[in-house]
Parts: sequence; structure tokens; C-alpha cells
Amino acid sequence: MVINAQGNNQAQPAEVGTALLLAAAPAGKGCLIDAAAVLPALAAVVPSALTGTAAATVVELADPLDPQNVLTRIRTAAALPGPLYVYVTGQLHLDDRQRLPHLALARTTPSTLRYTALPWHWLTGELALRRAHTTTVVLDLVADADAWQHVRTGGVGLGHGIRLFGRVTPPPPRRAIQTPAYLRTYADIWRTGALPPLPQLHEAAAARSGPADALFLAEGATPEAPAPQVPAPAAPAYPVPASPSPPPTAPAADPVPKRAAAPPAAAPGPVPEQHTRAASAVAPLPAHVPTATAPPVAVPAPTPAPEPPSSPAPGGAADPLPAVLAAARAGRHGEAAALAARCEGEAVRAYGTGSAQAIHWLEVRADLARLAQDPGHSCELWAAAARARLARGEAPSDEDVQSAVDRAHHQWEQLADPARARTHAAALTALRHQVPGRRPGALEAIRRRLDALGAAAPTG
Repeated sequence: MVINAQGNNQAQPAEVGTALLLAAAPAGKGCLIDAAAVLPALAAVVPSALTGTAAATVVELADPLDPQNVLTRIRTAAALPGPLYVYVTGQLHLDDRQRLPHLALARTTPSTLRYTALPWHWLTGELALRRAHTTTVVLDLVADADAWQHVRTGGVGLGHGIRLFGRVTPPPPRRAIQTPAYLRTYADIWRTGALPPLPQLHEAAAARSGPADALFLAEGATPEAPAPQVPAPAAPAYPVPASPSPPPTAPAADPVPKRAAAPPAAAPGPVPEQHTRAASAVAPLPAHVPTATAPPVAVPAPTPAPEPPSSPAPGGAADPLPAVLAAARAGRHGEAAALAARCEGEAVRAYGTGSAQAIHWLEVRADLARLAQDPGHSCELWAAAARARLARGEAPSDEDVQSAVDRAHHQWEQLADPARARTHAAALTALRHQVPGRRPGALEAIRRRLDALGAAAPTG
């Protein structure tokens, strides 16, 4: 649901803000939080209160089913100009294979987490593309036992230039369901007509919502990222309507405990404001290694790529690529993806969409997804890189174009889930019509695999 509305906040009358409300939790026994319960309260709030701007666009996602659809909505909201506020309530889990955090969606179960939940690095990667200090994230999450330890030691990893406020709680007792009391307090205060700055809202919500062992996050509230300039209420305390939630158990003297510090090794190196490395100077990351169970396909395996050089970028700025590679090799795939996405965003702002610099970072992101064993996302990114090269005038016979399509095809072959393979097949088929490849038979290979998966081959 999308709402366009005008509000009473006149701090920046020419600016239109965007608020994305994402409430998701599994149905049935796997539910740890009644995430969607907060949406009616937020829907009753003046939309401009959600963004601190005179006009606001509100996008609401209530118990979505498909992570690809959620990614599309996030990507669309992140591409809009003006301030972006992302409000997320739900539950975090770690997948068994890569130990990466995922936001559970309506159809998520423990055995299908990697295919039915939203990988957290998809969210952070899209937000990293935005201009620094224009994005604010407010979280009200419950984490399962593994994800709770991950968050306590490493945070939620949103990256530099993004303001963060929120609460993460450990898993509730068996058969109990958490309520989004932290975000509900925001809504209750806004519904009184008060529009305090977010740091004050966070303090009030932390004091009211508890529990005592919850982790409260408040990061990035710096002079470069001021809170929305809205009139604060004259009264020292906010008149919050009566709520059935339990009284706060956090100490009154310090309602916002500090987040546990992340290990020093997890912090990426500095990223320059403008990255001027030409795409022709850096090859993609190391070549793909086909699995033994992948069916035969008439497409050449991607050729090995040399290790990217780590010489400084022009202008004396440190090249961020070594930091990206180091994070990926250390298994910090979310951090590597977010850093690469931020570099791509800087390249887009400096050189334009479709520039060689932007395509270079798009291809780096594609190979990072491969290293993170996410073939679906890698296929999507390699296909996007191929289309970008074709759009800027490169011929279908050019080596870089053919290599991007071959890599997209190879990653598609690694998709074990039939539904995900069918989802990506149409776009890959359309690309293969434009770029048949060095060897004949690539289109026929797609059709054979779709037949084996029990689906008719797309005609695009």
C-alpha cells in the first residue's frame, strides 16, 4: 500500500520524504513477534511525522511472502530523492550454511530460511547506494538464539552514513509471542500530536518498552545527520495513551544502554567520496567453480580472472577494493556487499548510471554474491551488468558483454530451487537472444533445464 500525503511539518517545505514500513513474521509455530500489529497504529499517524518533511510517501509491506518482491520495493524506495525512513519490525535468524542474518517472511520455516527469508545484506546493500546521511532506519526486532548472539557482538551492520534507532530482543519464552512495543510507543506519541526528534523518541520508547535484557541501538545521530527539525512539545514528558504493554524494566537513569562494540576486524576501511578507478583496470573477482551436481550446459565456464591490483586510486584516495575482498574472504559477506554497494552508489553519483565505473562495482557485487553462495542474486547482478554494457553501446560480441552473460548463466545453473530458477529464467533467456555466446546451444540448455524442472521454456 502506498500513500501520498501532505503534513504540517514545515521544516523543509520543498522536500518529500519516503517512509517504508516493513512488518514481517512467519505464520504458525515459527512466529516470535506479532509484527503486523503495529501497522494500524502507524497508519493512524500523520504521514509527515514518519519522515519529518512537509510531504511524505508511505509504502507499507505487511507480512510479505517473497523476498524478491520485498527487495524490489526496497530498491524502489531507496531510489527516490529526499529523506528515506525505513521502519522494520519482525524477527532475525541466521542461516545454517553461511551464518548470515535473514529477516523472516510469512512463509519462512527453519528449513527454507535461505530461500523464503530476506537476506539482511540485501537491505543494507540497497541502503548503502544512497547519499550519506539521508537514510534513517528504525528497528523493532526479536532475534532467535543464534541471531541474538550475532547482533550482540556485531550489531546489525547498516554501515556509515545511516542513522539507526531501535530495539532487538532475545527470543521470548517458549510459545510466547513478542509485541512490537518499542515502535508502538513511537506511534502512540505521534498520535498525541507531539513531534519530538528521533533521539528523544528513542529514549521514550526504550524506557517504556523493555525488557531488561533488550539491546537498544542509537547510532549515527551526528551533526551531519540531524534529527528532523520538528517542533518539540513544551511539556517535559510526552503524553502517551494508556497501553496494555508491561511497565518498563530498564533502569530509569540510563534507558538506552550502549550497543556492544563490534570486533575491530569487522570495520571496513574508509571509502572515498568519489571512486575514479576505470572498469577496464580491474578484473572481476576470482573465477567461478562449477559444482559437481550442476547439469551440463553448452556455455563456456568463466575464465579465471587475475587478482585485482590494490594500488591507490587516482587523487591519492585509498582504493576500497582490498577492504571489500578482505571482508569477503573473512566470511563477512554482508559487510563486503554493503561496502561495494556504497562504492557503486558513489560511482553513479560521480560518473552517472551506466558508466564504466558504476558497471565495475556492479560486477564486483555480482561476484561477491557468488562468494556468499547466493547464486540467484549473483545471476541477477551479472545480468544487470550485461544489460548495462549493452545499453552503453558495447556489442554483443564484446568479450566483457559475453563474459557477464556467461557468468549470469553459470550462476543460474547453480540454483537448486526450481521456483527461483524459473523466476530468473525469463530474463536470462531474453539476454541469450541478444548474446548467444561463443558456443551454440546456450538457449537450448535453458529450455532443457526448464523442462527438467517441469516448466515450459519462456519465449522471450
